[in-house]
Amino acid sequence: MGIARPLVAVLLNMALAYAMYTIARVAYWLENYSYFADSNLMELFGGGVVFDTSAILVTNIPYVVLALLIPFQVTANGSGTARRTLAAKLIKALYLAINGLALAVNLADAVYFRYTMRRTTTTVFGEFSNEGNLGSIVGTEFVTHWYLVVLFIIVMVIVARLYTHTDKPSTIALRGQRHAVVRRLAVGVLSMAVLAPFVVAGIRGGFTTAVRPITISNANQYANRPIEAALVLNTPFSLYRTIGKSVFTVPHYYDDTAAMEAVYSPVRNSHGLTRSSHGGVEGSHGLTRSSHGDVMKRNVVVLIVESFGREYIGALNTTLDGGSYRGYTPFTDSLISRSTTFRYSYCNGRKSIDGMPSILSSIPMFVEPFFLTPASMNQVSGIAALLRNEGWHTAFFHGAQRGSMGFQAFARATGFNSYYGREDYCADSRFGGDADFDGTWAIWDEPFMQYYAAKMSEMKQPFMTALFTASSHHPYAVPDKYRDRFPEEGIVIHKCIRYTDMALSRFFHTAAKQPWYKNTLFVITSDHTNLSDHAYYQTDLGGFCSPIILFDPSGELLPEPAVEDKVAQQIDIMPTVLALLGYRKPYVAFGIDVMNTPADETWAVNYLNGIYQYVEQGHVLQFDGQKTRAVYALDDSLMQRNLVGRLPQQLRMEQRLKAIIQQYMERMAEDRLTVK
Repeated sequence: MGIARPLVAVLLNMALAYAMYTIARVAYWLENYSYFADSNLMELFGGGVVFDTSAILVTNIPYVVLALLIPFQVTANGSGTARRTLAAKLIKALYLAINGLALAVNLADAVYFRYTMRRTTTTVFGEFSNEGNLGSIVGTEFVTHWYLVVLFIIVMVIVARLYTHTDKPSTIALRGQRHAVVRRLAVGVLSMAVLAPFVVAGIRGGFTTAVRPITISNANQYANRPIEAALVLNTPFSLYRTIGKSVFTVPHYYDDTAAMEAVYSPVRNSHGLTRSSHGGVEGSHGLTRSSHGDVMKRNVVVLIVESFGREYIGALNTTLDGGSYRGYTPFTDSLISRSTTFRYSYCNGRKSIDGMPSILSSIPMFVEPFFLTPASMNQVSGIAALLRNEGWHTAFFHGAQRGSMGFQAFARATGFNSYYGREDYCADSRFGGDADFDGTWAIWDEPFMQYYAAKMSEMKQPFMTALFTASSHHPYAVPDKYRDRFPEEGIVIHKCIRYTDMALSRFFHTAAKQPWYKNTLFVITSDHTNLSDHAYYQTDLGGFCSPIILFDPSGELLPEPAVEDKVAQQIDIMPTVLALLGYRKPYVAFGIDVMNTPADETWAVNYLNGIYQYVEQGHVLQFDGQKTRAVYALDDSLMQRNLVGRLPQQLRMEQRLKAIIQQYMERMAEDRLTVK
């Protein structure tokens, strides 16, 4: 290679880095094969090269500079035998550290994908910043996914052996010659000058001036479905492209605010209520909900059940598996027969920290989790604050340690008077203390729900409480005493779903004996979905299917029990509950009162890998921020027939979605999440 050896050596090592990223992408694909079984791998892997190039060049800049500018990385010992200098060894170690770390995070993200359906970004550090159990979780994953650990070791050993040094032993003869050192430095500088434009273009994603530095959303130009963008991207790219980035960029779909608000406004005051002949307030279903203009003093209990996706509930899947599917939730099935729920119900995010703002403050997840963004410092309200101002006592319950997932901070910011966590449970002598800790996350659901019922019985009515459960979660365990009752079946989460369903049964059995029970409106939903073994629930939209169940033991607030043929979402819970109580003061909620909205005007929205998904009138529209990429009928359960440009309602759906996005971004940027 002669004088060009340093440059050639660096290029060969960069080729090794490409191979490592490709191996990681293949592992990502295989680990999540069922999600990408019908994908065009040539197109996805080809697009992946663009993002790999950017990540490899950005992360390897320190290695390239040192490798090209430090001359003569070999020397001779006393006998004249060639040996590598300390500088050469350190440069190799730097290369292996940079690319080994990239390989490790890519392989780790292959496991995490099933929970988020996206690549990990820097918000993950805020999401788990208060957790003290990450060591045990990571350890469990090392054991469970041992084959990825073995793959990592094998790849790193091979790369270490194939690594090419920039100087060879023959340069020993030149040591001490000043002109040789100058020539070697000149070669390094010239090599960097030659590489510079290619490096800049590679980092940006192209040579033309029209190309702006590529971002995560650019992956969608290589993907036919939003979920496929995760396979196009790599985790190092997703991490460094989100460091210190502004999350909310205000689009300008509407220049006229009045025109935008005519299409959609998040300012609510329980619209749809009308006066009954005897002075009460009636909704579209004709039920009297208050008198003399007062808010009904009903208790509100919101049960946010970890990972309790629609897929697991037999009563909401009567046609699944040819009608033979029974699910894993016998108690919830029985509760649904006495409740109001919705045929098309969705969560607004894929993480626990997305569920909290959506359910309790009617704030969906767009781009990144709300309370991991600077907008979390905005003045924000919620159902707890609004009812507290009307005289309700409000309390939030989560069986993990205080500070876990940032729930305590969010609960306090949104108006909860009290917060009860693991420490409070353990301090209550009526219960089992830390003996009921699951060893990873929180107190087991069954005992903590009994504690929850007991604490509500001590509260003055009316109260508004929310419980966030924890047991139906990784590492997918059940208490030892229930291992025979809930054995392994299907996929690993199924036994946990059965356990949590049993815990719900015991909770309602206890609650039904309390004096506050019949004066309470119960809402049951999940924070997000989880592991899946049905193709329908592995699609772009299927991954957001969560139940929304409204249960009124008194039978006075809701119509006859039914599965309503409506679209519903987590952000509808707050305005729907407030409307049922007859609350009329204005407030900001991005969802709607689904009970008093005609079925053809109900809708849902979520965000996945740079794509907004909007559900309305029997269809889901996928919008990348500039144009509609796809439209599917909801009865096209596997999302295989793209109807873009063929439906008359597409324009209306686009207009509504654009208004929702712009309202959201403007209010986040301008701190307008409350009514002044």
